Formats: sequence, structure tokens, C-alpha cells
Amino acid sequence: MLKDIISAFGVYSRIPVPKIKAEESDLRYMLCFFPWVGAVIGVCVFLWRMACEKLGMGEICFVLTGTAIPLIITGGFHADGFLDVSDSLCSYGSREKKLEILKDPHIGAFAVIRLSVYYLIYAAAFSEIEDKGLFGAACCGFFISRVLAGISALCLPKAKTEGMLSFFSDSAEKKTVIVWLFVQGAACAALMAYMSLSGCLAALTAAVVSFLYYKAMCRRQFGGTTGDTAGYFVLICEGVVMVSLAAVNILM
Repeated sequence: MLKDIISAFGVYSRIPVPKIKAEESDLRYMLCFFPWVGAVIGVCVFLWRMACEKLGMGEICFVLTGTAIPLIITGGFHADGFLDVSDSLCSYGSREKKLEILKDPHIGAFAVIRLSVYYLIYAAAFSEIEDKGLFGAACCGFFISRVLAGISALCLPKAKTEGMLSFFSDSAEKKTVIVWLFVQGAACAALMAYMSLSGCLAALTAAVVSFLYYKAMCRRQFGGTTGDTAGYFVLICEGVVMVSLAAVNILM
């Protein structure tokens, strides 16, 4: 179990962890702890808000640094997938060509444009969430996005049999991991409801809608999921949750 926790943080974050030699059998429950990376991000973002309020820091510093915290902790791991998928979708080629583009380590102009637009919208939404309960729900969004990403990795069909996503999925004790992901997701939803019921409903609705979009997109465009599409989903889910909570804050 300790190897699973260390592997989850070693793969999905840049948080320093001990280097271990993990066999396939040691990774059966690793995806159970994937959402914990989101929990660390959420706590850091919330603490950053508290520090900014305490020190009287400016809005621009608060928003831009708060936007950068997930990138700093993950090392841009999921943003890389977003870029690759954006390049692939903008090619308008065949399914085979799109899968080939996902393997290409280079990025194109359209991917850079899409990621830039994404973070501009994300930062704008981030700046609009003033209510503390809604902001807490937004921080929980980092956890929920990874719960759904873990479930999708185990339940949705794969576009190819090789790759990181297929390896971790095949190594997992699927039934147990799926149950624990649902349990953790339910616990996080309860925490969100405690902080803000309206925020919880808006965030969960946005997360489910983004998951359904992701499922349909992967099936239509790639024939299944890959490691890159999983990273794409994490960013899309976090962005949609942030925008939905900003809308609730404005309406309130």
C-alpha cells in the first residue's frame, strides 16, 4: 500500500517522494491514491487564499499564483496531455492519424493557443469566486476531477493496448479501486455540500457533464482513452467546475 501511495505521487506530481522499485503487482491500488494529489493541490490553493487575505496581497498576484499552483505541483503533467489532444483534434485527420499525433513529442500552434485560452478563462473564473464556501468547493474540484479520471481509466475502453494508461489500468485491482474511488468521491461531495450546497450541486453537475463529454469525444475521435486524453480530461473538468462556481458566485 505504501508503494501505491508513493507511486501515485511519484507519477502524477512533482512532490518529492522516495525512489522505489515497484513491480506490476505493487501497483494494484495506485489509482486509489491518484485523487490525493488533487487533495494536496486543493489544500495549497485554499492556504494560498488565506495567506493572501492575511497579508493583504493584490488580486493579480492572488489569481495568477493560484492558477499556477496546480501546474507547479503536477509539473504540467496533465497540461501536456491537453496540448497533445488539442493538436490531434485540430488536425481533422483520420483516427489513425490522430493517434499518431498523440505520440509526437512536438506541439503545434493550435495547441498553444487552446491552452492559453483555457488558462485565461480559468484565471478569470478563479478571480470571480469570492464566497469562501464556493472557493472551498472549487478546491475540492481538484479531487473530484481525479476521482472521475481514475474511474474513466478503469471503465472506459482504451484506444490502444500499450502506454501508461493501459499499464496502470491492467495492473489495478479494478473492482476494489473503483469502489474506493466512488467512496472517496462521495466523501468529497459531502464536504463540498457542507461548505456550500449550491456550490456542490453546480460543481458535481459540471463534473458529470464534462465526464460525459469526455467519454463521447474519446469514443468518436480516438476509439477510446489514452494517457494523454486522461490529462486532457483532468484540465477540462477542473476548468468547467471553476467556471460553474464562478457563475454561482455571480448569481448569488
